[in-house]
Amino acid sequence: MELLHTVVGPLATNVYVLGDEASREAAALDTAIPSAAWLSARLAERGWTLKLLVSTHSHWDHTGDNAAVMSATQAPLAAHVLDWPAIIEPQPLWAPFPIPPSVPAVELAEGSRLRFGGLRLEVVHTPGHTPGSVSLLARAEGLLLSGDTLFAGGWGRVDLPGGDPEAMVESLRRLLVLPDETRVLPGHGPQTTLARERAWMSLVAEEGRLVA
Repeated sequence: MELLHTVVGPLATNVYVLGDEASREAAALDTAIPSAAWLSARLAERGWTLKLLVSTHSHWDHTGDNAAVMSATQAPLAAHVLDWPAIIEPQPLWAPFPIPPSVPAVELAEGSRLRFGGLRLEVVHTPGHTPGSVSLLARAEGLLLSGDTLFAGGWGRVDLPGGDPEAMVESLRRLLVLPDETRVLPGHGPQTTLARERAWMSLVAEEGRLVA
């Protein structure tokens, strides 16, 4: 697997591309504005075909270039069905520019498997930041793409529309079962590992509330 990464937009969103070198197939996660041109250039350089576009959740800083990427690549969009309404009809709270709508075609759900080339991604439903927030686990590679659920040193906001502190606690509790060496690639900020985050995550799980 080859992992590509860039940071874009006013909220410094992490955009990721996972590519399978053997099949030259790829998937992109959270194509924020402006990432379409960067993504097209990286795909062309490597001769990759984008097979899937994934939104880990529905917030505008993760979905803004979905429509542009879908138009350029013909790749379908995948998201959890609970977040489809806000992707189809964006509610761009505090966005500094218009957010084009996009229409998912692939429903993500707990336990779903995404396959392209030799890569396998498991869908973990991790609500709390939004009702349909998901994380993607590349188990063989020891990699978790956590969206805005788990950050280095903290969790995603739960005070925005659709946020749920109790659901976030349960999502963090579920992620604790992953091995210490699991590398975490969040929607914002630096990457981390489960080992680095385990102490405060365990406290949240034990207390049953969001405490640091």
